Amino acid sequence: MATFGVLISNRSFFPDHLVLTAREKLLKKLSEWGHEVVTLSTEDTFMGQTMTYEEAKKCADLFYRNRDKMDGIIICLPNFGEETGIADAIRMSRCDLPILIQACDDDFDKLQLENRRDAFCGKLSLCNNLRQYGIKYSLTARHTCPVDGEEFHQDVERFAKVCAVVKAMRTARIAQLGARVMPFRTVRYSEKLLQRAGITVETEDFSEIFADIEALTDEDRIAAKIEEIRQYGNICPGISDEKVRKQAKLCIAIEDWMEAHQCDASAIQCWDTPEANYGCAMCLCMSMMGQKGKPSACETDVMGAVSMLALLKAAGIPPIYQDWNNNYKNEPDKCINVHCSNYPACAFESKPEIANLDILATTLGEDVSFGALKGRVRPSKMTYLKVSTDDVNGKIRCYLGEGTFTDDPLPTFGGVAVCEVPRLNDLMKHLTRNGYEHHVALVQDACADVLEEALGNYMEWDVYRHS
Repeated sequence: MATFGVLISNRSFFPDHLVLTAREKLLKKLSEWGHEVVTLSTEDTFMGQTMTYEEAKKCADLFYRNRDKMDGIIICLPNFGEETGIADAIRMSRCDLPILIQACDDDFDKLQLENRRDAFCGKLSLCNNLRQYGIKYSLTARHTCPVDGEEFHQDVERFAKVCAVVKAMRTARIAQLGARVMPFRTVRYSEKLLQRAGITVETEDFSEIFADIEALTDEDRIAAKIEEIRQYGNICPGISDEKVRKQAKLCIAIEDWMEAHQCDASAIQCWDTPEANYGCAMCLCMSMMGQKGKPSACETDVMGAVSMLALLKAAGIPPIYQDWNNNYKNEPDKCINVHCSNYPACAFESKPEIANLDILATTLGEDVSFGALKGRVRPSKMTYLKVSTDDVNGKIRCYLGEGTFTDDPLPTFGGVAVCEVPRLNDLMKHLTRNGYEHHVALVQDACADVLEEALGNYMEWDVYRHS
């Protein structure tokens, strides 16, 4: 799951047994929950604690040596703790990682000298010091909690996802395959602002992809991909074997390019170069990559790919990409979301149909439009996110929130969904007043808390959370 640096604090005039017990319980639970730990041993320092300046240096050295394997840091306060030792250890470690601060409960019937903790108070002092040092941190849901309870378990799992989002955003490699579709100025973005945040964009002209397709000669590999496609969805009657073969070769070429360039997500010119110059739609290839954990956004929307990657890491579920598209009857908190589509198969309520593009086929021609997925997005809870670069003000911003995919009737075509969002009209006002794009990334889970913490606190992006 995750690897955490664990720092156990202490203040000398509190009972030792509280530190030893909290340390034992915390390390045991983190292991049971599937996480790995980097922490001082009881041979390194007294009780494995970090309290004095010398102990802080030992902790800092340990974390620094393991910084590449650590995803985040958990600070445990079994008692009031020594806030200066903790702050010094974090600063000297030079680990710019998310930090979760846990403080242990005092038991109401154990407030005597031999059992008293005062961690409730110590957490305030620690946070004050960390803020003085300019060190960002996360908090547990409740100010104090037991280290071995289900409440803290949920805190840790949420924190692990925050760490995953931050790590992905700070090291992401996004593929932009093809040029921006000429009329779609809505997908413009600042590559330099992304690079400043740690996100690298690797670009490629589609002619290179077509050349890679032409060079494919491994018939066994092509046959295996054809079979994978036939298992992935229900191919519409009347589709020739040659069209399926075209899709197979396209999938292989794109997947090979992504692997060769070590990209985490992609934004692809899905029309009309692939249709006009190769003879098929891009949606199926993008869907299959998304299903395997390599999300792909439509119409070279790089910021959409960034949004999808953040959702993937926050929820652990392949996200989808849609348009905020139509009002739904006269119900103000519901709307219709649609795309051609390239949704991963797991997003649909049943095995999707693989057929021709709908609207685009009317101008591009049905003979070159095979590869779109059709079906209804399954009902579920939902989180939406759109990241955007505000080039005028030189910053990255985003909006996010939660809602549901409903099972309301929907007599239309493509990859379709009915979304219910509280105060939807107010959300649309925010989007239009602030010039956001019509695209949105969504995932079938509730993870807005994770995204808000990761993108707002640690990435320092401007976050608007709608509720």
